[in-house]
Amino acid sequence: MDAVNIRIRKAIAEDAPVLRRLIETSVRELQAGDYTPAQMEGALESVFGVDTQLIVDGSYLVAEAKITDPLPGAKSGPEEENPASEWAIVGCGGWSKRKTLYGGDRWTAREDTLLDPKHDAAKIRAFFIHPDWARRGVGSKILEACEVAASEAGFTRYEMGATLTGAKLFGRKGYVAVEKIEVPLKNGLSLPVIRMAKRA
Repeated sequence: MDAVNIRIRKAIAEDAPVLRRLIETSVRELQAGDYTPAQMEGALESVFGVDTQLIVDGSYLVAEAKITDPLPGAKSGPEEENPASEWAIVGCGGWSKRKTLYGGDRWTAREDTLLDPKHDAAKIRAFFIHPDWARRGVGSKILEACEVAASEAGFTRYEMGATLTGAKLFGRKGYVAVEKIEVPLKNGLSLPVIRMAKRA
């Protein structure tokens, strides 16, 4: 499957079902080398997922690729001139002006207090890439768009709670590990993530 090009746009509420499937597939396949099956399933139950607040805030982005062999269930966007080619969501990620560092709608430790760009770091959030599009620059494109948007909103620093899988990409993009966090899961296990930071 070849991408003619990749475009970045803001996520909308109607994307949520596609994003849920994308997140589940991304976690189970791409994070398998860093987490146990029980950790991944526990995280999907309570931590990973769509954060509708990011969508409402207009700061959650999706990457779409124009492909000739659409990913199952990933069709989105209007019909194009060539009916054999369709835009499909192949990745997602966002930035936030709120205090919550990680977690989707089901995460109970959310803090939606607004940040002050003069003193606080924008949160880089919820990056998931379809396995078929891993290591093809999709995450980098989303990250660049997030950093630009956060900078335009007045932020001069960024931070995130990166998965062990994502930390590899973010480390190459200038993010530095600050601390290791053990996120408690409902099944009694914990999910290690890394708080990472970067200056604009």
